[in-house]
Amino acid sequence: MRTYAIGDIHGHLDLLHQAHARIAADRAACGDRSSPVVHIGDLVDRGPDSRGVIDHLMHGIARGENWVVMKGNHDRMFTLFLQDPDAIDEGMRSGLSWLHPRLGGGPTLASYGLRAPADRPLDRVHPEAVEAVPAAHRRFLEGLPSRFLHGEVLFVHAGIRPGVALHCQTETDLLWIREPFLSDPRDHGALVVHGHTAIDAPTHYGNRLNLDSGAAYGGPLSAVVIEGRAVFHLTDAGRQPLVPGA
Repeated sequence: MRTYAIGDIHGHLDLLHQAHARIAADRAACGDRSSPVVHIGDLVDRGPDSRGVIDHLMHGIARGENWVVMKGNHDRMFTLFLQDPDAIDEGMRSGLSWLHPRLGGGPTLASYGLRAPADRPLDRVHPEAVEAVPAAHRRFLEGLPSRFLHGEVLFVHAGIRPGVALHCQTETDLLWIREPFLSDPRDHGALVVHGHTAIDAPTHYGNRLNLDSGAAYGGPLSAVVIEGRAVFHLTDAGRQPLVPGA
């Protein structure tokens, strides 16, 4: 059973096009026409074209692409801001607001045409944002799944709470968790594929696979193909195996 997956996008439409091109090349090489492409979440924030990323994914799904788009914590913060500019996502424990430069909400609203959204009063920015962001984009983001199980592989944005049954996992953990998930060596039953925690390159840890290679911070946007539990990094030179401990 084959699945393709793409890491955290963070508003980089150009990198998303490149990742899709590498997947298309692999599909052509192996004659694949139907395997799903899972986008691991964090479509928005920090990068220059969050609106373009959402448009691209929505249009692809509408024309029949077998694309699965997961909800990331940044996607949830965006929709929460549109509902209430003073709301703080329960997973964010630092006390920061979504428009703080560390979180990157400003560039997201700028991609919808707002002027200097992080530098003006909220009571002026919020109504402009509500008017500028299409209702279809809000519905799309709000309706994204927080988990996707395909064969022996579980896709989530951030990880899982170790030892907790999948149906008991909270959305906040699936979108925000780091510890104790990242340091837990146990087999979770399925290979857990996630992003959220930026590293230099996609890495296979045996029980989990981290795809966030730091596109939000100037790094690449990684794409992989997973066959059973075997993982291959898709590069311009073709497949490169990702092996635990390598």
